[in-house]
Amino acid sequence: MEEFIKIILASGKSALDLALYILLPVLVIMMALMKVIEARGILTLVARALQPILKLVGIPGAGVFAMLQLLLVSFAAPLATLTIMEKDHTARRQIAATLAMVFTMSQANVVFPLVTVGLDLGVIMMTSLLGGLAAAAVTYYLFARSSGAEDLTHGELPPAEKRPKTTTFNLMILGGQEAIQIILGAIPILVLALFLVNVFTAIGAIALLEGLLAPFFALIGFPAVAVLPIATKYLAGGTAMMGVMLNLLTEGVMTPLEMNRMAGFLINPCDLVGVAVLISAGSRCASVVRPALAGAAVGVLLRAGLHLLIF
Repeated sequence: MEEFIKIILASGKSALDLALYILLPVLVIMMALMKVIEARGILTLVARALQPILKLVGIPGAGVFAMLQLLLVSFAAPLATLTIMEKDHTARRQIAATLAMVFTMSQANVVFPLVTVGLDLGVIMMTSLLGGLAAAAVTYYLFARSSGAEDLTHGELPPAEKRPKTTTFNLMILGGQEAIQIILGAIPILVLALFLVNVFTAIGAIALLEGLLAPFFALIGFPAVAVLPIATKYLAGGTAMMGVMLNLLTEGVMTPLEMNRMAGFLINPCDLVGVAVLISAGSRCASVVRPALAGAAVGVLLRAGLHLLIF
């Protein structure tokens, strides 16, 4: 019982250190800047500039906005855009392509904190774009080819929210407050995820998995300890995985180079938590989740291969 209590306390301390001293400063600044960029219409201008190119791979105008929200805000940010696509008669085929792209690309709420400990921002953004476009194209032209042939195709960019005029400083405060809400909401899952990981480590389950998977991981260039962040990511989500990854880096068990080699496979919203959140936009999104996941599998494998080649 004493050992059990020690694990609980250690997990809580690690989760709070991560949330308050790493996630909070990064997300407050990023959300503050994003709030200003969005309110001043800059994000919409960029989305409109990219729209003609991305339509070639089946991404409608609103899908461009979802991509930017994922890359620059968080994994849950595209939910607002997907909800609009759900209601404006965007073809299911285009929704599937957009979902596949979102499932494949890296989410800002994981990327920016990990950049502080050695994640290569340029490479992760480049592979995200390539993987996301590949996932969208293969979904649109192959996996979702027969989906929703009867649907109308709108998918225009979501209209800008009408907000009362306010100062840049007030916008930054609002963005910072939203970031704090995100962090507070993430603390319980961080504590629980780190607790489970510590329990599995204490009972020897992680060591057993590492021993079983070590030969396979050696073939693809992953360290044996990769079992820990991989299991955490796909069971508890990207935020929990980031907490485990930061712990491994702090303890010296994993190097920044190894993290970069694994990043193409690990940093994306395609896990139990991410998929559940994103398809909650509505029934039409949920109806195309299978072709979207098939396309995302192609995109994630492409990203994983690119990271192994680059690093």
